[in-house]
Amino acid sequence: MKLEQTNRIIIKIGSALLFNETSGSLNKEWLNSLAEDVKYLRENDKEVIIVSSGAIAMGAKDLDLDMKNMKMDMNQAVSAVGQIHLMGSFKSAFEKNEIKISQILLTLDDTEQRRRSINARRTIDTLLKLGIVPVVNENDTIATSEIRYGDNDRLASRVAQITSADCLILLSNINGLYSADPSTDEDVKLINKVSEIDKDIEKMIGQSISDYGKGGMKTKIQAAKTAMLSGCHLAITNGSIMRPVKSLFEGRPCTWFEPTKTPLAARKQWIAGTMKPVGKIIIDDGAVDALKKGSSLLPAGVKSVEGNFERGDVIEVLSSEQNKIGIGLAGYAAEESIKIMGHKSDEIANILSYSYREEMIHKDDLVLIWVLN
Repeated sequence: MKLEQTNRIIIKIGSALLFNETSGSLNKEWLNSLAEDVKYLRENDKEVIIVSSGAIAMGAKDLDLDMKNMKMDMNQAVSAVGQIHLMGSFKSAFEKNEIKISQILLTLDDTEQRRRSINARRTIDTLLKLGIVPVVNENDTIATSEIRYGDNDRLASRVAQITSADCLILLSNINGLYSADPSTDEDVKLINKVSEIDKDIEKMIGQSISDYGKGGMKTKIQAAKTAMLSGCHLAITNGSIMRPVKSLFEGRPCTWFEPTKTPLAARKQWIAGTMKPVGKIIIDDGAVDALKKGSSLLPAGVKSVEGNFERGDVIEVLSSEQNKIGIGLAGYAAEESIKIMGHKSDEIANILSYSYREEMIHKDDLVLIWVLN
């Protein structure tokens, strides 16, 4: 994948890259080079999201604890200490490149529950519009699966899914997926491109050997499956060098996992095929024409609201003649929708005393069906 083909890029950083495995200290020079990479991407008009591990390792270093064989509650407590220092290190590195960052704490559950994931997506979208780089960390205080299994590979793929990212880069300590274990087989070959994850690909999976992270190739393949289903390209590449992302797009060896659909197409398929509508919105002819032209559904075009739905629920869109126009994710709850229907978008804040968005249903959250009776 070429840089010019991307729009929204997620970079996942593992603990093994952030910390020196011998001393346990933070690799400040490497983190500074990553910040330079992010600056380079932004100069090329790319939106960048970072998903980072490292809070437990940072906390263990600060408390002078051995990470090996720590119990779950100790991991969670150590992570709480490490989060502060980790974000301080990111802030320092990125400020040198005139980049503002923010912290977002998520769990896998947050990304899998529809309303939570919608809120997370909108927060991230707003931060990106403000020119801020979101740094997503696992919320270890309330989540344990990421600590046990994923080293955030799976979390990164879910963030890619909910934000409709088109490129996810997993920075690892190897060049990519090999035909066999490169530590034991001298004749292995690097797999440059994967279009389908079949049994042959799964046989190539090895195990992680780093003390500073629990994610091996297995979790990366799981992440690739999620990313590909979401229409997102995923790269596994060696991140231990300086400027690893820039090097990737300049042709450094890696493995690209290539999806068969775009993020938007994958998102609309998810909306259309996985959830049952719980309400209805009836719209006027002008709104129908606007939707045909690819616009979002604004409250001014809504004539009536049926059902008891919440923000983020799936609802049907019907014409005045009760023809089904499409289905989509509600931008407002039923009670709110009734109050603002027929009004202009700039009146929403005065009517409700707040405003989530201008649209009743955003065009990216709407699947047109055009079933005419």
